[in-house]
Amino acid sequence: MVAVTLYVEGGGDAKSLRTACRQGFSTFLTKAGVMTAELRIVACGGRASAYKDFRKAIAAGNPAMLLVDSEEPVSQAYQQGEPEGWLPWQHLAQRVGDRWQKPDDARELHCHLMVQCMESWLVADRDTLERFFGPSFKGNQLPDANVPIESVIKTKLYDGLKSATQSRKIRAPYGKGRHSFRILAQINPEKVQAASPWARRFVDEMKRRMGS
Repeated sequence: MVAVTLYVEGGGDAKSLRTACRQGFSTFLTKAGVMTAELRIVACGGRASAYKDFRKAIAAGNPAMLLVDSEEPVSQAYQQGEPEGWLPWQHLAQRVGDRWQKPDDARELHCHLMVQCMESWLVADRDTLERFFGPSFKGNQLPDANVPIESVIKTKLYDGLKSATQSRKIRAPYGKGRHSFRILAQINPEKVQAASPWARRFVDEMKRRMGS
């Protein structure tokens, strides 16, 4: 089995936050059944840096995968048929703010999206959020649970999490750097995959690549 490097959007500029990002994704994938012994996770900070690092690795012939937020809804035209045939590079190429081109040696299955952001994964497991923040957590402030999580825009997710954690009994409202990766390590991957087809695509491909 060849070692694979996963380049992830997230972690900011602080060393401690990048460590938390790596640990969060590693724990999530391990719980999902991915064998991570030969997996190297790189927290790249911004999404442009993740793309740049992935592009360099692929150009050098190194096994690599990319995981970034979709930032907005993915067109149905890019997710037709079986997940292995979906077109994340097309989404990133047309998105204002990215306009990323698929590297010559990259395939569609090298690229994976958190739709529409990592908070979508967190909100998919509301039980864990309530355990994490305690009985003062106001789950009714989150987006409607009956709405497909991938259709909920980022601002609604952030606003919902902030409102749900506005309580004197909660030390601080939800903050991406303060809480996100700690929660990521605790959420149930099965709940995330059930709610997010793009998350299932990612986990399935990671299992295939890592021989799980």
